[in-house]
Amino acid sequence: MLRMYRIAKIFSLLFTFGLFFLLSCNSKQEAIPNPPGKPNFKLAYFGFALVDVGWDDPTDDPIAKTNYLDEVAAFSNIADILVVAPTDLIVDRLEAMDAVAVKAYLHLNEIFFEYVDTDAPSGANYNLRTDFKARWDLFVASNDLQNQKNLIQAFYVGEEPLWNGISFEELAAAADYLKASFPEVPTMLIEAHPVLDQLQIPKSIDWVGFDRYFLKDPQTNADYQRELNILKSKFSRVDQNLVLIMDTHFIDWAHGDFAGLTVSDMREVATNYYELAIAELQTVAIIAYFWPSGFDDPNAVGARHLPAEVQAEYESIGKVITRKD
Repeated sequence: MLRMYRIAKIFSLLFTFGLFFLLSCNSKQEAIPNPPGKPNFKLAYFGFALVDVGWDDPTDDPIAKTNYLDEVAAFSNIADILVVAPTDLIVDRLEAMDAVAVKAYLHLNEIFFEYVDTDAPSGANYNLRTDFKARWDLFVASNDLQNQKNLIQAFYVGEEPLWNGISFEELAAAADYLKASFPEVPTMLIEAHPVLDQLQIPKSIDWVGFDRYFLKDPQTNADYQRELNILKSKFSRVDQNLVLIMDTHFIDWAHGDFAGLTVSDMREVATNYYELAIAELQTVAIIAYFWPSGFDDPNAVGARHLPAEVQAEYESIGKVITRKD
């Protein structure tokens, strides 16, 4: 699954820059202080992507490391776990997170969907598996998940579903079955920004977000704001919540050449996303994309390798939201 997810993300990067190249970058030069005040009444979760998904940061070679919980737990309260097969056993990973006051959001794309061809906007087309209910039931039984549900913060349904060829009907079937099995656990949908106009959100989805990268301030970027408003207009329940995807990685040809950013600018980028989360009162969580390096692009710098002052900002934001001292 990780290979196909990476392919989809690379296509997303290329498409993004076809659009982004047409835009100018309005950069604020003044320093931004640490995030002030307290979060809005809903904003309660902060964490990074690629914490426990089997990704080995190539900059660690020859040392293999695929779990980065120890590096982010002090200022996170959510982190992702990748599920590939219905027989995957994850209880020990859930308990490891719980021991440091972190709850998991589970990537479930491979449980419900399968790669079929390249006929999708991303270049990686997925269909709903005919045996998706049996696969989910087996995964639940294999992990006694009904007795572990207090360790799970959210179920991530699909990976940018519409972007990866998953129809509304397929997404709804998976989300509905999930919600019927675990009505107390939020279901989460994150979509790619180029297809938001066509997005439909099942009523069984609780948390909704989208991703757009390579910009300094989502509060003032016209395209980001337009897409955020489109996303909110697609909400199918009044109590659905917003998840903001914070850009916390750096690719020279993307963030640098196209967006005009430096690695030091990523500190201000983080503050701007946090301030947007405060302003958007439906925001329940910030997921920072991503922690380890080398994903999407071999030269991508993850949050763990950005400058110390940038990492300090992530820690400051995370501790305000999670209330970890």
